[in-house]
Amino acid sequence: MKILIVGAGGVGGYFGARLINAGADVTFLLREARHRKIQAEGLIVETPKETFTVRPRTVTRDQLKPEYDLIVLAPKAFDLDDALASVAGASAHGAFLPFLNGMAHIKLLDEKFGRDRVMGGVAQIAGTITESGAVRQLTDLAALTVGPRSQAHAALAKAFYDLCENAGFDRTYSENIEQNLWDKWIYLATLAAMTTLFGGPVGEIVAAPWGAEMMTKAFGESCAIAQAHGFPMRESARERSVGLLTKPGSGFAASMLRDMRAGNRTEHDHILGDMIARGVERNVACDLLKAAHTHLCVEQGRRKA
Repeated sequence: MKILIVGAGGVGGYFGARLINAGADVTFLLREARHRKIQAEGLIVETPKETFTVRPRTVTRDQLKPEYDLIVLAPKAFDLDDALASVAGASAHGAFLPFLNGMAHIKLLDEKFGRDRVMGGVAQIAGTITESGAVRQLTDLAALTVGPRSQAHAALAKAFYDLCENAGFDRTYSENIEQNLWDKWIYLATLAAMTTLFGGPVGEIVAAPWGAEMMTKAFGESCAIAQAHGFPMRESARERSVGLLTKPGSGFAASMLRDMRAGNRTEHDHILGDMIARGVERNVACDLLKAAHTHLCVEQGRRKA
């Protein structure tokens, strides 16, 4: 299986490097500066337990050929259009495996390439790029969930899952990957909404007099929207999510809060705006989600000013 990974950031860089160490045939599609740096120094990955370097095969967009069986997409949502433009030379062949949050990207990819070529994937990792260009894994969590959305790529999805067996991260194969996507979206929309709206991590929010109530209310809004669209959250996912979202003393916050504080672009439209739009479509109340989205719109407006 020939795999093309678009970008070498916190998601693509980490999992791609692990797959290379497991013997997978991986090529990174990179912008020119990142391409030159990794060609010269290798791709450095820093984890809580170790630091290692791989020497991956890399290409730029003008070097692409339609020879890849699987094209892995893991950009920020607002960079998806640019990522798709960059793979134009490879997109005539193979299936796509996107690791983005929410569901808007699935609709876009289905419209552009057809459902038969769009798998489903969920990545769970807290990762970033350091000032030196290394990929840094911030916590021990590193897991991929993959699954088919069409029988046309079911065998490829299973083959990729098998390829991950000795790659050094957790993996799950799902026969209902869209439910997994919704389950993560419900949790992430709540976490992003509350930590950006109140400007602090979970522990600080739930320590406030009405914090746990507000967190639970926002979670209920997201759950109700998913249920209205035919994807009620599974009980196991619900219990785990509530536990994480209301954990006393937790320092956990959405990466969107870090981006907001740094003045960077955020995925508020993709994660919150799209969730709200789906709620409005089905007449589901989502006042807290709207408040958080409005706050982020104001913050992003200041960034542009």
